[in-house]
Amino acid sequence: MAAPSLDDFESLRVLGKGSYGKVYLVRRKNSPSMEVFAMKMLRKEHVMNRNQVEHTKTERNVLEHVNHPFIVSLHYAFQTPKKLYLVLDYCPGGELFFHLSRAGRFSEGRTRFYISEILLALEYLHSLNIIFRDLKPENVLLDADGHAKLTDFGLSKEGITDNFSARTMCGTPEYLAPELLDKRGHGRAVDWYSLGALAYEMQTGLPPFYTQDRNLLFERIRRANLSYPSYISPVAKSLLEGLLTRQPESRLGGGPHDGAEVRAHGFFASVDWNALYQCQVTPPFKPKVSGAGDVSNFEKEFVDMPVAISEAGPGAQGVHFDGFTYRGN
Repeated sequence: MAAPSLDDFESLRVLGKGSYGKVYLVRRKNSPSMEVFAMKMLRKEHVMNRNQVEHTKTERNVLEHVNHPFIVSLHYAFQTPKKLYLVLDYCPGGELFFHLSRAGRFSEGRTRFYISEILLALEYLHSLNIIFRDLKPENVLLDADGHAKLTDFGLSKEGITDNFSARTMCGTPEYLAPELLDKRGHGRAVDWYSLGALAYEMQTGLPPFYTQDRNLLFERIRRANLSYPSYISPVAKSLLEGLLTRQPESRLGGGPHDGAEVRAHGFFASVDWNALYQCQVTPPFKPKVSGAGDVSNFEKEFVDMPVAISEAGPGAQGVHFDGFTYRGN
């Protein structure tokens, strides 16, 4: 079977844009199913200039090897002289961030649903000795039914089985665990801290310790007492306090039982984990999706951009990423 290439795909819309490149809505040409995908494009020049070669290879490797209902699937990977492409599940519900920013905050029940699905995804990654390291509302997508899916494995790290072996300072400031900030070595427990930060944001509308002053934010993450609005229930507060514990070995999930320790918390007492994993639990919110290629749950500023994908202009011509090409079943 021929290797996939850019010529196999028709670009329909832009879904997002970042420092790395863009994400496009695409469909395979001459495909009778009319199935659409999200295609992430990375400029080789940017990857190399920012020393992201290892991270990019890790993202590609992780995506090939994972298979979980709450993680996006990789369908194809290929490259051109100047760019790298990852073709992934398209989640027409858009980013969790899109819905949270419109709702202001979520109910405890809706928060529990998303956090439970994400928890299972993180626990699965940890079972493969992978840490995610970039959990935030922008990296959680909703499928057409409203189930959560983790995306963007650009900061993930393989081969981690503890709470101290990873060394690289990386992540998004508001969701960084204290041990990451202090560069004292980190591991699986950083993902449980970030889950706590995400759960706090879902229920209050802002991440914990939020301020636009970066230095003050880091100081608060290290030392400040976190305030909880009065509408947060005692059991939800208990979960958040456990996940946001500063010492990784004392953090909920930071012990040898990892995610099982988190799942055992009273906040999840009503969750049927088997039914949840099998997507038999009805999501509390179903995105408005009119069809497979609906882009109404993505930011208009991106969707309205021109969709042409060009190899013209300057770039890191001729750099080849060995073993990058992938074709799924």
